[in-house]
Amino acid sequence: MEVVPEAAAPHSYRFLLIVCCALGFASYVTSYMRIPVVPLFAQDLGAGAVMVGFINSAFLLTSGAFAFPFGLLADRWGRKIVVTAGLSISLVTSFLLAFSAAPWQLLLIYLLFGLGLAAIGPTLMAYVADVSPPTHLGRSYGAYTLAIYSGMSLGPALGGWVADWLGFRRLFVVAAVLVGLVFLAALAFLPGSRRLPPQSPAAVSKTTSWRRILRNRPLLGCWLITLGGCFGLGTFVTFAPLYMKEHNLSAGDIGVVFALQAAVNALSRLPFGRLSDSLERRWVMAAVGFLSLGAALAAFGLATTRPGFLLAASAIGVTMGLGFTPVGALIAEVVPASDRGLAMGGYNSCIYLGMMISSALMGVVIGWLGYTWSYALMGSIVCLSTWGFYWLIRDFANHLQI
Repeated sequence: MEVVPEAAAPHSYRFLLIVCCALGFASYVTSYMRIPVVPLFAQDLGAGAVMVGFINSAFLLTSGAFAFPFGLLADRWGRKIVVTAGLSISLVTSFLLAFSAAPWQLLLIYLLFGLGLAAIGPTLMAYVADVSPPTHLGRSYGAYTLAIYSGMSLGPALGGWVADWLGFRRLFVVAAVLVGLVFLAALAFLPGSRRLPPQSPAAVSKTTSWRRILRNRPLLGCWLITLGGCFGLGTFVTFAPLYMKEHNLSAGDIGVVFALQAAVNALSRLPFGRLSDSLERRWVMAAVGFLSLGAALAAFGLATTRPGFLLAASAIGVTMGLGFTPVGALIAEVVPASDRGLAMGGYNSCIYLGMMISSALMGVVIGWLGYTWSYALMGSIVCLSTWGFYWLIRDFANHLQI
């Protein structure tokens, strides 16, 4: 039977973690219901391919740019107010989508939509650290990331099904109603700062120091390795369908490859979270995971058959779980609790901006080098960011025993 530190009563820790996971899952389901539908809706309104690309990248831009300031506000004003504000923005944007009539309106709405994600994502991650005993950080982040990746996977499928059934505009209304229910659940179940478990300094401290954050070399290392890893993943997500189509895979086969990668990634989070709690040095596990991710991306560029793509995609999913899961817990360890919102904001910014920059730049690189060498380049960039992570964290490694 697990022994949970006395300062965090078992029912308190488990209940609050379930609340965070449930809200994270529901928030991403309702947000990602719109992701596959909005491009089709934009085309119906007369948008061309370029405009559709701008609309889709708009929320990535604002999510990446505003995760930092919203993380800071979560530290200063309290976590609950920022999460509920983000859900309010998400609700409003869903209703606005239902009544939009031109592509430029969709672009503006999606910029606002990104603000909602920027408020919700890093703040819930900080909540997970606040409610978890230090010995359980890995498994807590394993459970939370399993929840949000499941939401990201279910949301698009649910959105497509509802859109086929009710049409685009009614889908957006349904999404708004569901977000409203999530908002009410957050009001009812998320604790305010004064009701956080007593072991959490965030319950009493709300002073964030930019100078302290920017001098925190282990934190900068975590941000760097996240940025490098997501730069590589952006190439996989954006250009893998084109590469597989070039090798005569059908749309159904491509869907299976992506579904397998997502499933393996999500299901690996819980066991790897527990593994990171049991290791003496969590940062070593992160480094091994990202080096393996770099190798898996390069291997994907060598695949030419359906089994080869499935195998490489599975490896990408496993190595994502191996690398990203301990990084979330490590960030919570290397910053004061009063800085966790800003630290998690930086982490989320690195995720969104890494994928956005990769999507914007790598099309040109692929045109020059081809897919195989471009994926090898991506793998090298991930490995280089891992070396930077080690260089930044090495002087502190002896102090990071879990």
